[in-house]
Amino acid sequence: MNHTLYVPVRTGDAGVLTLRTARLESGERTGLAFTSQDALARTLGPAQRWVNLAEPSLRDMLAPLGIRQLRVDPLPLPRQVKPKMIPNDLGFLPPVPVPLAAG
Repeated sequence: MNHTLYVPVRTGDAGVLTLRTARLESGERTGLAFTSQDALARTLGPAQRWVNLAEPSLRDMLAPLGIRQLRVDPLPLPRQVKPKMIPNDLGFLPPVPVPLAAG
């Protein structure tokens, strides 16, 4: 039995929808799909556009791109926080990160 998946898309040039993909730590590309709108919104945000596709159809669309893996309901990655920087008055040194307080 094929289940309908919620597949994230983005609008490309001329309004064409394209599948949104991701990269694994190895650098390999992977397809993304979700079993519910809530799971998609939790991971990619409520403004993320999506289409419904059956898994075989999604895999058929990913195959010509060389994508063999599909991640269903991936968890969101923690957002990386940029350290606050202390500017310096010397033009030849980069800004210095503010040390985090222990505790």
